[in-house]
Amino acid sequence: MIHLDAVGEVLGPFVHRYSWRDVVLYHLGIGARASDLPYVYEGAEGGLRVLPSFAVVPVLAPYMTVLRRLRVPVASILHGEQAIRLHGPLPPEGEFHTTARASAVYDKGKAALLIAETRTTDASGALLFETRAAVLCRGMGGWGGDPGPRPEPRIVPGDRPPDFEASEPTAENQAALYRLCGDTNPLHIDPAAARAAGFPRPILHGLCTFGFVCRAVVSRACGGDPARLREMGVRFAAPVYPGQTITTRGWRVGSGTYHLGVSTESGEVLNNAYARVDEA
Repeated sequence: MIHLDAVGEVLGPFVHRYSWRDVVLYHLGIGARASDLPYVYEGAEGGLRVLPSFAVVPVLAPYMTVLRRLRVPVASILHGEQAIRLHGPLPPEGEFHTTARASAVYDKGKAALLIAETRTTDASGALLFETRAAVLCRGMGGWGGDPGPRPEPRIVPGDRPPDFEASEPTAENQAALYRLCGDTNPLHIDPAAARAAGFPRPILHGLCTFGFVCRAVVSRACGGDPARLREMGVRFAAPVYPGQTITTRGWRVGSGTYHLGVSTESGEVLNNAYARVDEA
């Protein structure tokens, strides 16, 4: 049974120290190449840029602490949704100070839906970003609690072509590389662990796919300027296998707002996805 008394309790702050090496490793983990100099070279003209999706790296440990505090076994969870909200560009090195909490837990019958939120500042206390994750906790529902609100669907327009489209192949060793950013779940590297979870072979981290999508949005909707991305959120619909190509399509549906469609050769992998950007 989930420890519902811990809902709303603020945990932390957790301190995450990082250097340009961590940033470059993350960018390589989400598909950046040697030709993407501003993201892989600390001596690049104008300095090393940091993609906004790097925000998911320092919040991994706080998320795990929230799960432990609510007595949720890691083996029971399925990452359902992820969103980030940016308040300024991320520095290429320094410290992140993060607080975390379970903002809500909903009863979905056979499972519980846990909403975990984080708030991250720099060492001076300036707010840098916030994150929100929805985690399905299998086998932990059924106590007669609130089933939660129905999410607002974000539908991609079917009557016109996308305003941008970007396709990028993942490498066969993409998951092996991304796991060095902190998520060492054997599901993403060990064929036996993948088969035990019902997959024919190891799958790509959902947050690696999230990073690929962020790269596409920054490149195509932000003119290559990561500081223009203000918010991005997705729902994980199906796994990506290393070696598959991730295609991100974006439809502008309002001032600075895009609805996103993300797929591979196997079909849709992310849905209800969106991005908000500062318009040039």
